[in-house]
Amino acid sequence: MMNLLAEASGGGAGGLLILVFYVILIGGFMYLFVMRPQNKERKRMNALWESMEVGDTVVTSGGFYGVLIAVEGDDCIVEFGSNRNCRIPMRKSAIAEVEKASQNTAESK
Repeated sequence: MMNLLAEASGGGAGGLLILVFYVILIGGFMYLFVMRPQNKERKRMNALWESMEVGDTVVTSGGFYGVLIAVEGDDCIVEFGSNRNCRIPMRKSAIAEVEKASQNTAESK
């Protein structure tokens, strides 16, 4: 009976090392394929929101096109439609894309 216990505990230590190796390997894959790209995208979006200026054309996360008429801290006011009467305050995080006003004027010429 003692021999069986000795053999079982000897095999368990090797199995434990393999288990630790697999956990570290899976953690590394999760970092490379999930966490790292998500951090890159977050940094890109923060830079985009920080570069927003009055007059820029934006696309909201809901798919609406509008023009920024005010930017204050974490909030902004976006004007929608051709009649210029629809002004909606929203968070900067609701903005998905920004097209600079200088690009709009260069393309129209």
